[in-house]
Amino acid sequence: MRAGRVDLAFRRWDRPRLLVGTRMRTAIGLVEATAVDVIAVEAISDAEARRAGAASREELLAGLARHPQSPVFRVGLRFAGPDPRIAMREQADLSDEEHARLVVRLDRLNRASRHGPWTRAAELALELGREMMAFKRDVRKLKELGLTESLDTGYRLSPRARALRRRA
Repeated sequence: MRAGRVDLAFRRWDRPRLLVGTRMRTAIGLVEATAVDVIAVEAISDAEARRAGAASREELLAGLARHPQSPVFRVGLRFAGPDPRIAMREQADLSDEEHARLVVRLDRLNRASRHGPWTRAAELALELGREMMAFKRDVRKLKELGLTESLDTGYRLSPRARALRRRA
């Protein structure tokens, strides 16, 4: 996708799941939907299948065979840049304003949590018997603020989070 060779996706959905302009965070960075159109399966060309990353039209159609009752959507895609959270998490030099904004945001997240304060959930999850998906949702909230970094196994605090903790 970054090189521009893959710029389409085909999905069977009961209704459109994306709007044009939607940006999604992926392993390669931000990907933007440039078009979302219903298309007849018969209209999909071999060239379009390759633009979707399939080796052939037949391979693509085999992947779409699971839900034959649902319409097929052709989604135009483009690489829209790196994930901004990567640069954000490296920002360890927090201004007073940014520090205050993060503290307010974390306090709000803690108050809204059904499990109480969770900013140290990585240490407490096992001890508290937290459900893994709920834990992951909480970590993603921290990631949105540039405070955590996902590893192959587990997570770690970003330089930004360590700077925030030093000033707390």
